[in-house]
Amino acid sequence: MNWSKFKAYYLNLPELGFSLDISRMSFDDAFFSTMEPKMQEAFAAMQDLEKGSIANPDENRMVGHYWLRNPQVAPTQELSQSIQSTIDKIQAVAARVHSGAIKAPAGKFTDLLVIGIGGSALGPQFVSEALGKKNRDALKVHFFDNTDPDGMDGVLDVIGDDLKTTLSVVISKSGGTPETRNGMLEAQNAYKAAGLDFSAHAIAITGEGSKLDTVAEQEGWIERLPMWDWVGGRTSETGPVGLLPAALQGIDIAGLIEGAAKMDMATRSAETLKNPAALLALMWYYASDGKGSKDMVLLPYKDRLQLFSKYLQQLVMESIGKELDLHGNKVNQGLSVYGNKGSTDQHAYVQQLRDGVHNFFVTFIEVLKDRKDTSVEVETGVTSGDFLQGFLLGTREALTGSGRDSMTITIDEVTPQAVGMLIALYERAVGFYASLVGINAYHQPGVEAGKKAAASILSLKTKIHAFLQENAGKSFDLEQIASGIGASGSEEMIFKLCRHMAANAQKQVVVEGSGDLFSAKYSFNA
Repeated sequence: MNWSKFKAYYLNLPELGFSLDISRMSFDDAFFSTMEPKMQEAFAAMQDLEKGSIANPDENRMVGHYWLRNPQVAPTQELSQSIQSTIDKIQAVAARVHSGAIKAPAGKFTDLLVIGIGGSALGPQFVSEALGKKNRDALKVHFFDNTDPDGMDGVLDVIGDDLKTTLSVVISKSGGTPETRNGMLEAQNAYKAAGLDFSAHAIAITGEGSKLDTVAEQEGWIERLPMWDWVGGRTSETGPVGLLPAALQGIDIAGLIEGAAKMDMATRSAETLKNPAALLALMWYYASDGKGSKDMVLLPYKDRLQLFSKYLQQLVMESIGKELDLHGNKVNQGLSVYGNKGSTDQHAYVQQLRDGVHNFFVTFIEVLKDRKDTSVEVETGVTSGDFLQGFLLGTREALTGSGRDSMTITIDEVTPQAVGMLIALYERAVGFYASLVGINAYHQPGVEAGKKAAASILSLKTKIHAFLQENAGKSFDLEQIASGIGASGSEEMIFKLCRHMAANAQKQVVVEGSGDLFSAKYSFNA
């Protein structure tokens, strides 16, 4: 590698305990001068965003996750006060739970069940894994993050008899998100089956006046906290969505907020080579030709950061994966993200990264501090942590030798401040990249389309079940069912739905002659 290039493109922010090395990306010096006008436009767009401009025209909403860690920069005093009072309330609620001032009828809370989906679960899960103290946490944390019944049963099995001292936090902006609603109903049923009153164990994080807010108020839940419409789920970790679960777990949320705020300050710089988020966005643009032509591989060499790639999958892919640009042109933008952790990946897909198809670029995350205490030497003068760094640097060398682009983020240690910095860094990098490629990072039309499609499919399933029930004792093949409910042309979907109903006894649908799947007949077994 070129030592001069390394020194020129190694950004060190000692006050943050953070550095970024982009020198192993294969750009030439002309790249930055060519991109500088676009980058200055991105800086200006970000300034407008932070001042409160409408950034999500689909819903006529501002985008204000940056205000969450510095309420004073919010565009109105009312918003500033609302954010600060909510942070104060979160700290107070957590303190009262830990002291036992807020407790379950059976005694002090011992466990926490977080019920959410997407950003309402991925952010809290990442922070919990990164900063938790495992069996020394103030509350043991569990998640309902899907509408999979078996998955929820597994979580409830782990909680076991401690359900009586488990606090549930239900997170949904609208209160109508199906996965979260289903998780809440499943939890309510579990509490009821155990002879417990769910409302005495529940806190809601939701939009003011939402369905969930109304239910929580009417049923007398322990507390209600806001989800503002100007914070998207994937950028909500430094708001109540992420802060309350973290605070209840015993994590230093003041440190998390502080780290995010410091990175926000660093990434407001309009000097491109001194702005780490700008450098990330430009490297994404360079590596993927501004069209998502290569995947982003994230390799954190630290177990505590193993969920970071999963968290970034949503943040980056939901923000960048768009069919249309800002002018309505079809562009099909996107950046695919995957990764696990080093050195586990040494023995998995790094083989393909080194020798296989060249359709990616890599971001390594290096953590300088190995552990709190002194490490045993596994070889003379060598610790496990030395091996971990050796594998990181060795893999980086091997990829460079094969002409594979990579960059490296280095942090001093995994602390609340460092995790807050990483979250804020990537949030702003996503915003910059969206500006560079001319798309809206802050809406999600594809997600909404999927929700509408799911609703229509559930409606079709209800019609099928009603038809079979009304004709109990009679058997029908797929074409007959389609004709009977006025859905000819939907036989494939009916096939899938009937097979699912027949596999779940409570639907009381039975299948006959299933040796030939497409000629099988279905009936309602009263």
